[in-house]
Amino acid sequence: MPEFPATVLDSLRQPLEAGEAVVARANRHVRYPARFQLIAAMNPCRCGGGPGAAACRRGPRCAQQYQARLSGPFLDRIDLYYDTPPVTAVDLALPPPSEGSEEVRARVARARDIQTERLGHMASDTIRSVNADTPLSELEKSAAPDEAGAALLADAASRLQLTARGYSRVLKVARTIADLEGCDGVRRLHVAEALSYRHRPPGMPETAVSAARGAAAGSMVG
Repeated sequence: MPEFPATVLDSLRQPLEAGEAVVARANRHVRYPARFQLIAAMNPCRCGGGPGAAACRRGPRCAQQYQARLSGPFLDRIDLYYDTPPVTAVDLALPPPSEGSEEVRARVARARDIQTERLGHMASDTIRSVNADTPLSELEKSAAPDEAGAALLADAASRLQLTARGYSRVLKVARTIADLEGCDGVRRLHVAEALSYRHRPPGMPETAVSAARGAAAGSMVG
């Protein structure tokens, strides 16, 4: 993803946020529907990164410079981040996961049905009946976490320096995780998992990240 020009990536900010693209010409503004799902990948640094022989020999600065090509406002609009470790020979010998693709597909379909029933009355050209498009007014009712979840989110918001946008996106992801599990309410467990998918702001001390993720992991275990 960082190989694209910054201007191109930042031009996606408005469609990611509002589901539409606005073209301004003289005294006229034209709006086009532009709701899409962004799926992107990147290496840790320009050299490729990775453990062992693939490790970058230029040190942390290489990764910092490479990742700095992505602006903070753009990254803040991405809901899920996941670090994918290299596949080893040992991994190839492991048994297949207990939940196959068909089972996952059925669980996702059930979650979408739940969201359609909850949000179908708000559907329009730019708003789908999914948690990702839920307005803040509705989000405060449908995704309000329990007391323990609210406390965890408040603490993590400070530690991870969540923006207002990041805060609401964590709630949307937590609501989706709860839907996938068939739960009526959003619990601490769901908030913890949603927080584990947030992007770490550049320059944040590792201790802050470890503390926040440690609290999330403890919640999921408990």
